[in-house]
Amino acid sequence: MHVLQASDAVAIEINNISKQFVLRHSRSLKESVVWLLKGRKGDLSEKFHALKDIQLTVNQGQTVALLGLNGSGKSTLLKHISGVMLPDSGTVRTRGRVAGLIEVGAGFHPDLTGRDNVFLNAAILGMSEEETKKRFDSIIEFSEIGQFIDTEVKFYSSGMYLRLAFSVAVHTDPEVFLIDEILAVGDEPFQRKCIDKIQDLARDGKTLVVVSHDLDLVSRICDRGIVLQHGTIVFDGPIHEAVSRLRSEV
Repeated sequence: MHVLQASDAVAIEINNISKQFVLRHSRSLKESVVWLLKGRKGDLSEKFHALKDIQLTVNQGQTVALLGLNGSGKSTLLKHISGVMLPDSGTVRTRGRVAGLIEVGAGFHPDLTGRDNVFLNAAILGMSEEETKKRFDSIIEFSEIGQFIDTEVKFYSSGMYLRLAFSVAVHTDPEVFLIDEILAVGDEPFQRKCIDKIQDLARDGKTLVVVSHDLDLVSRICDRGIVLQHGTIVFDGPIHEAVSRLRSEV
């Protein structure tokens, strides 16, 4: 993961990244014996091309939706932007602090309390202990965790995980904020609260990249849509055109 300079107008720069995964399939006993008799020649597994030569630039302040059917590569692309995954080839460069919700509870330790996990997760996202202390009360207030903040998070529901993780992420004041289907978890009032916060980030000029199957939602919060198909970008343009294109494929 390379970092763009603060003077750059570009928030995310992706240059020809590709990613393959090895899929191992169970074979019949006969196929396995033949493979062994041939001296283990050939491969019993096959490769899945999740991303193929992706070229993409996102400017500061843009709100972008990554759209596509299941298996299109949108979540894999988001994980490359976050730095969770590294490409087989090509480069990913980002500007400033990158935060967000890629998976519920990612970065949380189940045996630590909510309080301890706030400091742990904030540190992972690049905040100093002093910054976290200053924002701690706001984090807890937004999360609505209340008295459970000193309970080990292994006893939290998925909704409680979400509220605390989202609250920590938005309070890190990121330059780039990433969201992957996470708003499908949690009750409706909190979902609305999250959406309002995301829209506040957009109004503040933050860069947003969202993966969601909720096309009405992304139409409200994003201005640009990128449609992926089998690991390649097939459309990049205004969000309403991107949503129309995707709906025509379903």
